[in-house]
Order: sequence, then C-alpha cells, then structure tokens
Amino acid sequence: MSNGQVRLERIYLKDSSFESPRSPALFEEPWKPEFQLDINTRTDRLGDDRFEVILTVSLRARSGERGKTIYITEIQQAGVFVVTGLDDEAAQRVLGTLCPGTLFPYARECVDSLVVRGGFPAVHLAPVNFDALYAEARRKQAAAREDAAAKPPGGSDVTH
Repeated sequence: MSNGQVRLERIYLKDSSFESPRSPALFEEPWKPEFQLDINTRTDRLGDDRFEVILTVSLRARSGERGKTIYITEIQQAGVFVVTGLDDEAAQRVLGTLCPGTLFPYARECVDSLVVRGGFPAVHLAPVNFDALYAEARRKQAAAREDAAAKPPGGSDVTH
C-alpha cells in the first residue's frame, strides 16, 4: 500500500429507525434484556476511485424472561471514500476493514442516542474487529465456491 491512498470525502447517516412496540407498559417490567447485535457492510462503486461504504448496525433488545421485543434500532452509517493506487484485492480489503472501522464510532454514537431518546439506558457497543470479520467473510466465500465447484453440473442435492 506504499503508493495507495484512502481519502474520506464525507460521512453521513443514510437511514435510522427505532421501534419500541410495547411502550410504555414495558417500563413497569424488570430490566433484564438480552441483546442481539448484527453488523453488515455494503460497498457501492460511485466512479472509478469513489466508493460508498454503508455500515448497517441492528440492535434488538428482548425481555430475558419472555423473549418479547423491548426495542429494535437499526442505522445505516455511510461514507464516501476515494481509494487510489491499490490493486483490487488490497482495495477490497480497505473497503471491508478500514472504511467500516472509520464509520463504526459514528454508528455506535447514533445507536446509543436513539436508545436513550427511546427512554432506555445507554448502550455502549464494544469495538468491532473488522479485520477478523472480513477474513471470516472471505473464508465463507471461498468455502461456498469450493462447494459449488464440487457439485456436478445439473446435479441435485435431493436424496431419496
């Protein structure tokens, strides 16, 4: 990456939502939530060297005792990045690791703000290792390609 450059042009909130379907009755219940966090990224090419990276963070809190939804929040934190001087593999790695890592603090703050405005205790999302997530996604893609290559053409997975 000696000649490569990554430049951030803009960070922006693309979409956000917060839903608390059982408010205000749930405020009378004991606070024992279980959380489910999902993080995804998507990259769209805007031009030769410009890319929009969208980091989607979804957080669902459920009542620990009955499993009913307490709240759901989802945000799409996005940024426009200029990536130059890198081969395709290095550019993909930057777009899958460095760019989402740049966006995550903004996403974390937005999730916390929505949850607090919904009347709930603050949420402090732990840092995310986007290098590990990227490596795992690449491993899964390679395994899927190997599985597809091992199947005979026109074959079927149905057994009788």
